[in-house]
Amino acid sequence: MTQVIGTLKARLAVWLLVMVSGLGTLLLMEAYYSTQRAAERAFDSQLEAAALTTADSVQWEGSAPVVRIPPAALQILATSHQERVFYAVLDHNGRRISANLAISIPSAGRAAAAIEPTWLDLTQEGTRWRLHGREYDSAGWDIQDPVQIWVGHTMSGRQVLASELFERAIIRFVAMVLLAGILMLLAMRVALKPMRQLRHRLRKRQADDVRPLNARVPEELREMVEALDTLFTRQRESRDNLLRFTADASHQLKTPLAGLQSTSELALQSRDPDEWYRALSDVHDGAKRTSRLAGQLLSLARLRHVEEADECLPLDLRKTLHDSVLEWAQREVAMQHDLGLAELPAEPMLIQGQAWALRELLGNLIDNALRYTPPGSEITLGLNAIGNHIMLYIEDNGPVVDPEIHPRLFQPFERGGRQDTHGSGLGLAIVDTIAQRHAAKLQVKERPPHGLRIEVHFPAAGEES
Repeated sequence: MTQVIGTLKARLAVWLLVMVSGLGTLLLMEAYYSTQRAAERAFDSQLEAAALTTADSVQWEGSAPVVRIPPAALQILATSHQERVFYAVLDHNGRRISANLAISIPSAGRAAAAIEPTWLDLTQEGTRWRLHGREYDSAGWDIQDPVQIWVGHTMSGRQVLASELFERAIIRFVAMVLLAGILMLLAMRVALKPMRQLRHRLRKRQADDVRPLNARVPEELREMVEALDTLFTRQRESRDNLLRFTADASHQLKTPLAGLQSTSELALQSRDPDEWYRALSDVHDGAKRTSRLAGQLLSLARLRHVEEADECLPLDLRKTLHDSVLEWAQREVAMQHDLGLAELPAEPMLIQGQAWALRELLGNLIDNALRYTPPGSEITLGLNAIGNHIMLYIEDNGPVVDPEIHPRLFQPFERGGRQDTHGSGLGLAIVDTIAQRHAAKLQVKERPPHGLRIEVHFPAAGEES
């Protein structure tokens, strides 16, 4: 029974969603850090510009520098996002010349600024500050000691700018995901179009149309189409075999029924009781043969066209063979033949099988040998273990069968070129069908100096076929 476990579209969508989510997470992380860096560069550039502008405003009056912070420097620092700004001018000893806030600059920072422009992140009274310091050579009349200029502002502006940039990145990302989702759906629809076309093509087929598909499909569907073509071929062969079997069966049943009808008509035209008795005897024999033929036809149809629900169980083939030969040896049909068993192995011969089917196989092998060998012939059955297989064989010293006919012996209604027997030609066909159900292999061989040997190779229980 077919069970629906979702759709290919859903699976593709889930996998694409997982991949897009993973890639999107990486992109969002990269966007977050990029916006942080962009905000840092933008505000750091403002601090550098404010420091340069402040440096141009330093004037010397005698031996003391005088600082008048220009409005341009304050405008640069006081952006629309900033809450508080800071500036300070220090002499070469670190003393404040001018400052707007009492922010203590570490000595390590002042030492670093004496070498190159320096950046510091400080926390003052719970507020985070970003400071920039650099040293300038003085141009006084009496002395030429350098001065350090420090400018800074709080971090809120940077955070606001970074948040704005990141929000824009998120909006672009969401728009990209939505667009990718729409394109993904369109791409899946286009990619799965050959599958829909194949489905519609199969639905339009008639029930008896088993021709090859001859469809143009992508590489991913090639194996499925080839499997369908193989299935159609097998169905076509099965249908042809069934029709052929039905026609042959009808012909085989028509002949004895026509004989019965002819015999009964002749008897009805006679008034002699002896003629009636002979006619009844002929009708009785013909009815027996017809009944046996009908039984074999039903067995073959059951084996070939009906799915059996019985499970294969471990069976001792040695015991089944012994019981079957003993049963057949007591029948009247076997009284004129030397039917017997070869020495059987001491250990059990276990195979996976169905008991009724194996008895049917043995019965048809024995019946076939009894019908196609003359009275007095020797018929021997036996078992041998060969590697991972168990070989069942039956051999006789009857007439020689042309080796060219051996491959056809297992076809229905094949009598091995013999027309002088009452056999139906179905026995070995039944044997072949049962052997296939048990993953066994059949072999037909000559038995020197004359006769026939049929071998059935079963996989031992527990071995793979």
